[in-house]
Amino acid sequence: MQSASDSPEPLTEDDLPALARGCAILGTGGGGSVETAIPSALQALREHGPVRVVGVHDLDDDALIVSMSSIGAPTVGHEMLASAEQPKRLRDEVERMAGRPIAAIMAGEIGGSNGVEPVAWAAQLGLPLLDADGMGRAFPELQMVSMHVCGLTSDVVVMADVVGNVTVIRPIDAIWAERQARAVCVASGASSMMANYLMTAAQARQAVIDGSISTALAIGRSTAAGVGDPVGALASRLDAQRLIDGKIVEVERNTGGGFVRGSVVLDGTGADSGRMVRIEIQNENLVVFESGEVRASVPDLITVVDAQTAEAISTETLRYGQRVSVLAWACHALWRTPQGLAVVGPQAFGYHLDYRPIEELAHVGV
Repeated sequence: MQSASDSPEPLTEDDLPALARGCAILGTGGGGSVETAIPSALQALREHGPVRVVGVHDLDDDALIVSMSSIGAPTVGHEMLASAEQPKRLRDEVERMAGRPIAAIMAGEIGGSNGVEPVAWAAQLGLPLLDADGMGRAFPELQMVSMHVCGLTSDVVVMADVVGNVTVIRPIDAIWAERQARAVCVASGASSMMANYLMTAAQARQAVIDGSISTALAIGRSTAAGVGDPVGALASRLDAQRLIDGKIVEVERNTGGGFVRGSVVLDGTGADSGRMVRIEIQNENLVVFESGEVRASVPDLITVVDAQTAEAISTETLRYGQRVSVLAWACHALWRTPQGLAVVGPQAFGYHLDYRPIEELAHVGV
């Protein structure tokens, strides 16, 4: 465990580019495009100053932590931008119900815009941001968080949409939280903002993915301008397998039920000429197939990046003709436990296949 003196430095304007790059990579194609989150975070930092980042060890045991995130289809969130009033409405309702102030907010997931937007929310609310999240990446459904796997209940979900509606859901468990929150999200135009998992710091220490903001910053800095081989540097930083370099030749994407589902097909280029892979998507990149064989799958991370810059490409911005590289690397150890795999393994997404770690698949070949 870190000491308080090891806590991250406050987040400033200068940190946003690296944070956004790291969050985009950890988003595995989902979590929302960081491009829509950067302007609001930048404006909030300029108006309110740097955001203090705290670790779970920095807070008193009974301090109230709230997970906040956007929910919905990334294709919609890319066009329907959030209102600055949404996080305030969430804060007000949570504090009314809890009867005490929030001590810190936490990103529900570090991936994509859901890793960047909390910087704006923390600045606007004048609250610290926890150096942690519930996934260590991005997943598409509410129950797919470390808090659920570790036994915390999501018995209150507060949602605020862009037109001012505030909805409080009291589900019996995380599965019902996903069903009901998704229905409210769809009614709100497939994009909303959400607060859930009201935790004490003592509970959070046993249930969150620690150090995720610091991790995103480090990943983003590894691909900063001036790096000679950005994709190679990123793969090295992540200890990732470079599955294929290729050109996107087919994109199928459908929005419905609060998700984006589809697939993308890549034709290998250069040393990978003659190879073809398909990536299947539910907001995030889920499984990579080649010649009918699995090359990588959830819960391991699969990210599509620009072949020249190593900038991550979100699922809603994949286009025919893009030259890309596909990277895959190991997930947090929690997701490889039987309890974790039951929630986010391939079978949780409807695939009739057993999970095999990326390290094992890398030695199998095709």
